[in-house]
Amino acid sequence: MRYRPAVLLLVLAGLAVPSPARAAGNTLTVNVGTVVRPVTHVASGGLYAVDTGSKPPLEQMYPLRLNHLTQPPPGVQQLGNGATTPCCDGALAAGKVTSAGAQQFWRLPDIYKDFPYKWVSWTDWESKVRTMVQTRLNATTTTNVDGYELWNEPDWTWNTSAAGTFNAGWTRTHRLIRTLDTVTPIVGPSHSVYNHDWMVSFLTNARDTATLPDVIVWHELENDKYLDVQAHVADYRAIESSLGISPRPISINEYASPSQVDIPSVAVHYMAVFERHGIRSAERAYWYEAGTLNGLLYNNAPTSSYWTYKWYGDMAGNIVQTVPGSWLEGVAAYDSTRKVVNVVLGGDSGDNTVRVNGLGALGSQVRVTLSRSGTTGRFTNQSAPIAVSSATYTVSNGSISVPVTSMHAWDSYQLLITPTSGTSTWQQRYEAENATVVNANRFSSGSASNGGYVGQIDGSANPRNQSFVDFLVNVPAARSYTMTIGYANATGATATHGLAYNGGGWQTISYPPTAAWGVFGSTVNTTVTLKAGWNMIRLAKGSPNLTAGTGYAELDYINLA
Repeated sequence: MRYRPAVLLLVLAGLAVPSPARAAGNTLTVNVGTVVRPVTHVASGGLYAVDTGSKPPLEQMYPLRLNHLTQPPPGVQQLGNGATTPCCDGALAAGKVTSAGAQQFWRLPDIYKDFPYKWVSWTDWESKVRTMVQTRLNATTTTNVDGYELWNEPDWTWNTSAAGTFNAGWTRTHRLIRTLDTVTPIVGPSHSVYNHDWMVSFLTNARDTATLPDVIVWHELENDKYLDVQAHVADYRAIESSLGISPRPISINEYASPSQVDIPSVAVHYMAVFERHGIRSAERAYWYEAGTLNGLLYNNAPTSSYWTYKWYGDMAGNIVQTVPGSWLEGVAAYDSTRKVVNVVLGGDSGDNTVRVNGLGALGSQVRVTLSRSGTTGRFTNQSAPIAVSSATYTVSNGSISVPVTSMHAWDSYQLLITPTSGTSTWQQRYEAENATVVNANRFSSGSASNGGYVGQIDGSANPRNQSFVDFLVNVPAARSYTMTIGYANATGATATHGLAYNGGGWQTISYPPTAAWGVFGSTVNTTVTLKAGWNMIRLAKGSPNLTAGTGYAELDYINLA
């Protein structure tokens, strides 16, 4: 959904007022030993978030660890929300999106100039679809288009009188695309709200016509819709089960209302529920300016909300259980290789507490650093988060309780817990399951570093189904690094992957055979020459300009030293 609101109902410091501040004195509980799933930065995405060139700058994109984007298709004509030129063509921005570590849907109806869309005819629409799909097929070096979104918000933008029912239109369009491209996923139905009856009708038709989407999409756009995510997911899964449909990944590819999208604590609520309830990817809504990471940047520099997503982007290892205390909500991760607990919280006012359990591995004392985001709105820059406190805490029975006083209900906060000594100043180990995984799958194993790994890295045929893992790494100096790769290879013979970084040429990594799949401990070493700061490292079975890897290997982690 895109529009420029004519009037904000109530404005204070540039923000529409969210739900009232809640009662103080609550406790957010973090259970470090209870793993939810690997860190994949589910909520780090946006609609029309990335344009070409320096809007936004890659250096501002990297720290967010962008998970997923929805971009307009090649040839976009829309002048969204007062823009004078079209923005964010998914084909033109593809290289930049890959550099940042993200994947993208192409929203096909955004080929139309106007929103809401002005239907012309089936002949016109099908001609547009053929052109857009053929552009994707011709993009032989593009690897990050992981879905065609067939329509957007059909509950109010589909022209039933001219085009027939949406369900019939979905089936017709799906079948057309599959005559052209049998590989790229198809996603939808992309309703503007979750509605049980609409979903039943849509899925029944899609099942009966063999046109089921590969990813299920809907939007959560009204105030406080994070409160409904759990119920919506449960209802959707029940519908799937009742219709005999195998489970689909869920993408909420527009979230947050126009009055709440720039309130940091609201972002925390969405992060928490998306992680807790198994959403695959989620994207901030495009209500205002395109190409600004959905308001996280103003004049290409951070607003206060940026720091909320940067803290979230800093998460590595596993998302762990958080138990909200009334309106005090949070999302947390534990990186066991560095012994770092990262908690991002917010949503309440006054004096509250964060109780963190399961800290035994960090020692008898820990360092606790507390920061807050501030609340600038979308038109004021903030160069850094606001330091609140830093202190040493004694761990008692594996737990600490940290007071967070004088909270503001709109601010977000970061609680960073580390050992008092012996930790590296920079991240050296990068788990494969935390990386960008394309045409492969994440698995768990007790022998894997941090408990997870990536397997089924099998595809090599073409850029739509080639398999690889992209590691976005941040190093302190420009120099050569020894890169250790944890792997498994139970083929009985040496397997190979291609290795490339920062757009350079391909090298070959050889993996001698190991005892079994999913059993780790074996490593190989190589040398990579990296620039100071952010670097993208790809290990691939198949990738553009790579002669396909031989055999098969599973990836546990890379370590830089």
